[in-house]
Amino acid sequence: MRGREWARPVRPARREVLSATPELEEGRPPLLFVPGFGHGAWAFAEHWLGHAASRGFPAHAVSLRGHGGSEPAPEATLRAYVHDVVQVAAGLPRQTVLVGHGAGALVVAHALARYPARAAVLVAPVFGGWGTLGAALRRNPAGTLPAVVGGRLRLSRGQLFSRELPDADARRYAGRLGRAGRRAQWQLLTQTDPEPAVGAPSVLVLGSPDDRVVPAGALNRVARRYGSAPLLFPGMGHDLMLDARWREPIDALLDWLEKETIAH
Repeated sequence: MRGREWARPVRPARREVLSATPELEEGRPPLLFVPGFGHGAWAFAEHWLGHAASRGFPAHAVSLRGHGGSEPAPEATLRAYVHDVVQVAAGLPRQTVLVGHGAGALVVAHALARYPARAAVLVAPVFGGWGTLGAALRRNPAGTLPAVVGGRLRLSRGQLFSRELPDADARRYAGRLGRAGRRAQWQLLTQTDPEPAVGAPSVLVLGSPDDRVVPAGALNRVARRYGSAPLLFPGMGHDLMLDARWREPIDALLDWLEKETIAH
């Protein structure tokens, strides 16, 4: 245990975890989905949890503190979010595959230094930094500027979804978005690089070349960090798990896991 974590432990918080389990237990590793800032476990419960369970994977999604049905936490830090993920993963019955979306992918990257994951998947990863802020300001200045001064980050429909998603669904999903802790939002810009993962797990990076939140260069940099190239889904928005063609990335993710975690 790191000295700082022992001396200044993260305050416990009530966490929402949504789950879907396969009808037949086949011993496959459980998946823990970690949503990005503003999203809750509901974003994965909409499609991906049930689909993963239908293919034999126990699937769980956690709402980081202050998100979804978890305990409010307006002053939450990135470190507290990492603690949430590690605690939930450690409570699952088998070594877990961590799947993070957006800024949740950065949370997963930090969690990998503290939890020996079976594997990890980073979906449309937002690893932060000033370049990310610059891109966000160019594409959505009105929604991004409030977050710089501690307000809520508001992503547009065009950033989150493709035009294929029906407007009614897009409005419904956007209406469920909350906000991250203001300290965590600021740390997303100023945070240090994640420490090396424990046990060197296999890491897959998924994204879209048409993502208006994550520039292609940033997606490639994250993939290179883990010694690979991103698996791309053209025509999709940032929220791959909610977009009209949501089956394509989750099936690719599960196909990869079957090769990486079952065959080996």
